Amino acid sequence: MTQPGPGVMPGLEPPTAPEPEGPAGSERPAALRPQLEVFLARHEEELVAFRRDLHMHPELGYNERRTTARIAERLRLAGLEPRILPKGTGLICDIGPGDGPTIALRADIDALPLQDEKESAPYRSTVPGVAHACGHDVHTTMVLGAGLFLAQQAEAGLLPGRVRLLFQPAEETPGGALDVMAAGGIAGVDRAFALHCDPRIEVGELGLRSGPITAACDKVYVKVTGPGGHTARPHLTADLVYALAKIVTELPSALSRRVDPRSSLSLVWGRVSAGSVANAIPDDGVAEGTVRCLDDEAWHRAPEMMKALLQSVAAAYDVEASLEYVRGVPPTVNEAASVQMFRDAAAQVLDEEGIVPTPQSLGGEDFGWYLESIPGALARLGVRTPGSPGEYDLHRGDFDVDERCIPVGIRVLAATALTALWDGGRPADPETVEGATLA
Repeated sequence: MTQPGPGVMPGLEPPTAPEPEGPAGSERPAALRPQLEVFLARHEEELVAFRRDLHMHPELGYNERRTTARIAERLRLAGLEPRILPKGTGLICDIGPGDGPTIALRADIDALPLQDEKESAPYRSTVPGVAHACGHDVHTTMVLGAGLFLAQQAEAGLLPGRVRLLFQPAEETPGGALDVMAAGGIAGVDRAFALHCDPRIEVGELGLRSGPITAACDKVYVKVTGPGGHTARPHLTADLVYALAKIVTELPSALSRRVDPRSSLSLVWGRVSAGSVANAIPDDGVAEGTVRCLDDEAWHRAPEMMKALLQSVAAAYDVEASLEYVRGVPPTVNEAASVQMFRDAAAQVLDEEGIVPTPQSLGGEDFGWYLESIPGALARLGVRTPGSPGEYDLHRGDFDVDERCIPVGIRVLAATALTALWDGGRPADPETVEGATLA
């Protein structure tokens, strides 16, 4: 496959045939690719340096003050007017006229509480115990780059609507998406799009999927109490450890049989603790875990189902059990029409082989909050160097990207925003996008 970089990719020259008319009856611009290449030739080096600066100075959720200031400074330099969110981190910035549809491009700006283990990288984190190990610095840079390009389009009168840039704090916490929404971030927005780095996909490729692409992710805390005693006389106690073991083993199985198997609802324990010595039955114990789900309806039902099942199992062993169910994020469910827009846009700026199917993930992503209110799609951007050995994943101290992904992501986001604007708002006929399902 052709590797991304400055210049026009072979086989993707601008079309010579007239393009369809836009929503206002004007002719759709046919020279998007050359304009993007000219923009990147001028700004790619600056944007890669911007990403490296963010990578060197990572900030955790709701502490992204330097990051927010750097983004706002660059947007103001381009003549834009960013609005800082009420908590002081994260921002919203509108580009283009208010008439016509409005499309949002979202980036998350926070880092992870991990030590950066890339000892040889000149842009290694300078903050002990904090690192951009999920690619949010790349997401931020790509949305910034796309925004700067689209601002040029707007100044030239070539933007048939408005693009709203959402630089969201605290995705990992989570909670930042809800803050953006509370500040009016998606008010009047017709669709929202986002890219997420994927180290399993090679640079120059875009992973698309219709329907659920990431899962809901909640945390559960179970506490079990009962009369303790000597292990020689379990019949005089509630045998709490045995009861806790039954809860840990029976709840996941019972929960999975209360919902449609296609929802992929799963309960997995991460910590179980009870007792301190071998010959004494304790009087309390705890279990902590996560509930993940791909179906929105099952996600909303999960807390009550789990509470009822927990009480049933606990009663059978004469112990008291309490449940603390902490909501995380809903599943991210891609709308088929928005996936098709990603696909149509990518076809303009990537190789024919650059659009690939991507599997569902049980990882959580708070972009799902936006898609509960408005249509949109999340796509996976390849960041892996072609032919590189070994397995790579997110949330690791040695995580890094092939920086050639940055101009690729800028091309895709800019083209997607323009495609969505020219296609105009929400679709009336879902049958026209049947081919959007890639996996």
